[in-house]
Amino acid sequence: MVSNKLSYPDSSSTWTAKQTKLFENALAIYDQETNDRWHKIAKIVGGTTEEEVKRQYEILVHDINCIESGKVPLPKYRKVGESNISNQEKRLKSLKL
Repeated sequence: MVSNKLSYPDSSSTWTAKQTKLFENALAIYDQETNDRWHKIAKIVGGTTEEEVKRQYEILVHDINCIESGKVPLPKYRKVGESNISNQEKRLKSLKL
């Protein structure tokens, strides 16, 4: 993943995958009760301000709400042991020519 274009309406910021991961990890460390939470998170992420970190948090909450409300379809994952080969390809492979 090269960058993460934020999905919140009217958002023009772009964070790298590394910044996003640092942000998410920092959220796990600094909960809502932490003094200077946004300052500490911004320092960990680097190259960003407290306001940008707060905005990223609002975007994250918005995205989570969209997912939980069913507005974003979940991907269809393969089951364990399931092959990438389609049924038609399997039938063709089993033909003896």
